[in-house]
Amino acid sequence: MTLPRQRGMTEQAANTAIDTACRLLRLPSIRNEFSDIADRAMKDQMTYRGFLAELLMAECDDRARRRSERRIKAAGFPRDKSLRTFDFDANPNIDAATIHTLASCEWIKKSQPLCLIGDSGTGKSHMLIALGTEAAMAGHRVKYVLATKLVNELVEAADEKQLSKTIARYGRVDLLCIDELAYMELDRRGAELLFQVLTEREEKNSVAIASNESFSGWTKTFTDPRLCAAIVDRLTFGGNIIETGTDSYRLATTRARAEQQLATS
Repeated sequence: MTLPRQRGMTEQAANTAIDTACRLLRLPSIRNEFSDIADRAMKDQMTYRGFLAELLMAECDDRARRRSERRIKAAGFPRDKSLRTFDFDANPNIDAATIHTLASCEWIKKSQPLCLIGDSGTGKSHMLIALGTEAAMAGHRVKYVLATKLVNELVEAADEKQLSKTIARYGRVDLLCIDELAYMELDRRGAELLFQVLTEREEKNSVAIASNESFSGWTKTFTDPRLCAAIVDRLTFGGNIIETGTDSYRLATTRARAEQQLATS
């Protein structure tokens, strides 16, 4: 399709031509923001180059935002969690500076693991999802999964002779977030299949896990001592270990809210 061109277009004709061209070139942000940017350019007396730069940057910024949103959606997080909404004052076991350093994602670039260990309600899953979200926003491919769901998927894939394909799929993402690891006992087959995923990713792509059990208690989940030791080794070698403590942030918040309601009733 060739757009008609003529000198001395009216404002209405120019707007129509811009709208049509943006649709053809798939530039939705420029199409949506052109009028406001044009008005601002006139007010600020921008040069033609400055005006063009504003238009192109608007399109680039919006495309980056949409890519980020797609990566976050593809990660499969069960809920929205961010570092901004985490109350570091409520859990002094978690060092804010350490977490914000991790948010820079350098550990993912180095293919290092991350372990978040602590009791229920201490912020492990919040940190796992928040750091995974930061990684997705930084351009990394991320996948979140519950440990039991991952093992069940691997068992089904093995039964359907699709194991290699499934392991490769989990091996490709830049960051694999495994929540509630060591929460339930796994049979030997499930534990061995999980070990294969970890081995596939070792020193190639990062794994981040959250567990409410200290490493010494993982033998209750991975009943083979040698396999348990190998899994712990894969998840800790050269990595970061964050201990979130034993005091439940959720329970403390619930109690504080209940006490406040009683005081005002």
